Amino acid sequence: MRQSLAKEPVLRIATWNVNSVRQRLGHLLAYLKEASPDALCLQELKCQDDAFPRAEIEELGYNVATHGQKAFNGVAILAKRPFEATRGLPGDSADEQARYIEAVLPTDKGVVRLASIYLPNGNPAPGDKYSYKLAFMNRLIAHSRHLLAFEEPLILAGDFNVIPEPRDAADPAQWTSDALFLPQTRAKFREQLALGFTDALRATTDAGGLYTFWDYQAGSWQRDNGIRIDHLLLSPQAADLLSGAGVDKQLRALEKPSDHTPAWVELRID
Repeated sequence: MRQSLAKEPVLRIATWNVNSVRQRLGHLLAYLKEASPDALCLQELKCQDDAFPRAEIEELGYNVATHGQKAFNGVAILAKRPFEATRGLPGDSADEQARYIEAVLPTDKGVVRLASIYLPNGNPAPGDKYSYKLAFMNRLIAHSRHLLAFEEPLILAGDFNVIPEPRDAADPAQWTSDALFLPQTRAKFREQLALGFTDALRATTDAGGLYTFWDYQAGSWQRDNGIRIDHLLLSPQAADLLSGAGVDKQLRALEKPSDHTPAWVELRID
């Protein structure tokens, strides 16, 4: 577990695509105990709200809000302090996919607004799934403009299914025709950043070799053939508080792991 170098009080917020919360419950509980994030965003729950293992998580001192869906998708926010949450990304009343949940978290110095996002994969592209991905990104951009108007610390966290740059893939050529790396996908991600968001990890390091996903196939983990698709994007007010960011890579080496690992950010709260 990478340790914080911050000496001042910090708020640690992490995001993790668990790829089935019930299958990964043991790993999740161990992570909450060891890393002890103040808040954790989860994606790809793959269960409805009533099947979420709420009791086990609440026993560790976390409050829970979920937006679940049978067998697919699903997002959640866990936090040590009570909070209010809203479910669903505005902009398409017909969209039934559980991919967005937003919360206002109280802190000693005010509030932090936090969203857990599971952005569509989009493959195969072109096609209906890719069109949905781009439409979802447009909706996120529009909603983000609305949220930025509050001028408060805001974190958009989750599995964006976007490889922002070639250095975010061990083998960029492998992804040239994939929806995660298509020029239009990356352009939409840059449009999101251009609203005023900071990519937390890239604000702390320019290093390559920092990945959050390794496919289960073809020995990707053993060969470190990974990609970085899980991100924490900070509003200007949150970026001003940034004291550290990282990836907890070691969880991918566990038995029966998620194919993603947690990424995290720390904000000063002194």
